[in-house]
Parts: sequence; structure tokens; C-alpha cells
Amino acid sequence: MKKLELGKSGLQVSEISLGCMRMDQLSVQEANRVIQNALDLNIDMFDHADIYGKGRSEEIFAEAIQMSPSVREQMVIQTKCGIRDGFFDFSKEHILSSVEGSLKRLKTDYIDILLLHRPDTLVEPEEVAAAFDELKQSGKVRHFGVSNHNPSQIELLKKNVKQDLIANQLQLSMMFTPMIDAGLNVNMEHDPAIVRDGGILDYSRLHDMTIQPWSPFQHGFFEGVFIDHEKFPQLNEKLQEFADRHQVTKSAIAIAWILRHPANMQPIVGTMNQERLTNIAKATEVTLSREEWYELYRVAGNKLP
Repeated sequence: MKKLELGKSGLQVSEISLGCMRMDQLSVQEANRVIQNALDLNIDMFDHADIYGKGRSEEIFAEAIQMSPSVREQMVIQTKCGIRDGFFDFSKEHILSSVEGSLKRLKTDYIDILLLHRPDTLVEPEEVAAAFDELKQSGKVRHFGVSNHNPSQIELLKKNVKQDLIANQLQLSMMFTPMIDAGLNVNMEHDPAIVRDGGILDYSRLHDMTIQPWSPFQHGFFEGVFIDHEKFPQLNEKLQEFADRHQVTKSAIAIAWILRHPANMQPIVGTMNQERLTNIAKATEVTLSREEWYELYRVAGNKLP
């Protein structure tokens, strides 16, 4: 498993991160096997959120590995906050209480990276800054970032936040590519030319923020997995062709497609299946050619101008 640096933090992490959203559906024993398999594959970064399983995913994770200082130093833990029941909340009070809850559930005294989960239109940057300052000074959070934010929202936070925002978790897959489409269809009058995210792809590269693609196998917004889906026969035929060529699985090719982009992205893979994760991890051994990358982009339903 290759390593990458998150932003310009100096923090070296596995090129693929294991997303723990569904870990609450496992027993402690099952979760232990999933986590140990990830570590055996040299996947050392684990992505959480306070709302996953209403906190139970974090609890299961800590119970499964019997969290201790020696275990903790083997991994990088990221969690998120800001989503509440029916609203979003970036107040200082909520950020601090959310972190305290995650620390307790994860049985650790620090979080490596804290992300703000979804934009809060009522955000007051000075409140976020005050929370981040307190968390940084206390050692409870070492690095900070955002999730699902556009460039203007990030700049608004930077008005007061002193710490570098090193990552932005965004939806991206071969079948969900708006951040790529707009950059390829500049000055055009059709739908793919619409800039829906403020140019977040180029912004991230210019400002050294690592994009962490979530749902890398989904088509649409949680509409299902495109791998082996009967709705996408041509795409799956091409994925199989490339999988055979590179001696990996179709899922590995789908991740290799993301990794091929020079933005230096870190996909968040949420499978709790050990065999599937083992196969996906082989994506880091595959470097698609420029021709292969564009061929997959086109067969996924995209037209070049």
C-alpha cells in the first residue's frame, strides 16, 4: 500500500482509507477481523463520523481493537461532526461536545483529523476558529479539514481559522463526476459545463487540500453500486477488460481510476467484506494510462467536447 501526504500536514497515510460508517452492523469479533485485515493490507487510516450508527460505529471500532496506546499508534483516525437531527451545527459548543463524545467512544485521547461534515449555512467562522484553537491547544485534535464544502465556504472558514484545512471529503466515482465534467466542458452551453461546486477540484490542487472521494462505487446519490449492475453493461464490460489486463478486479480498476488523477486523492472505501477490501487494495499497484483513464470516463456515459 502506497502512502500519501494529507495536504501539507506532513501526515503520511495509506493511499486508501477504510470508511467505518457500516461498522455498527458488525459484531465486535467481525469488526476486529475487518480492522486487522485492513492493517495487514497496510491501510492505516480509518474514517468515522459522530453520526455513523448514532455513535455505535466508533464504539464497535474501539471495542474490536481493544484500544490501547500501543494499538492507537498503529493507525490514523479521522472523524466528522456537524450533522444533528434535522439541522447542521458548527457552533463552538457543538464541535467541542462532539469531539468529547468521539474521544470517549473511540477510547482515545486524541483525534488525528477532524472534519466538518456538511456545510452549516448559519456558520460563524469565529465560533469554528475558537473551537479549533481549543482542540488544537489541548492536543485533542491534531489536524482539521472539511467535508462536502465548496471553495467559498472554505475561504469563509479561513477568514478566522488559523489551522490548515488539509482535506475535503467529496463524492466522486466513475459514475458521479461533476467536479471533473465542468473542467472539461469550459465555455459550453450543455449540462456538464455547469459548475456546481465552485471549481473545487482545481481549488483543492491550488491550495494543497487532499480530496477524499466518498462512495467511489456509487452511481448518483446513493442510488446503488455500478459494479456488476445490469443498467451499465458497457461500463462493466470495459472494467472487466481492464481488470483482466491488469490482473485485478473491476472494483480495483474503479479505484485505480480515481488514484490516476494527479490531484493525489485518497478514496474512502466503506466495504466491511475482507475479501473485497483485499482485492480493492490492489488498485494501488495499478497505474492506468491516460488513454485508459479517458476510455473509462467515456464509457461511463460522458462525452468529451
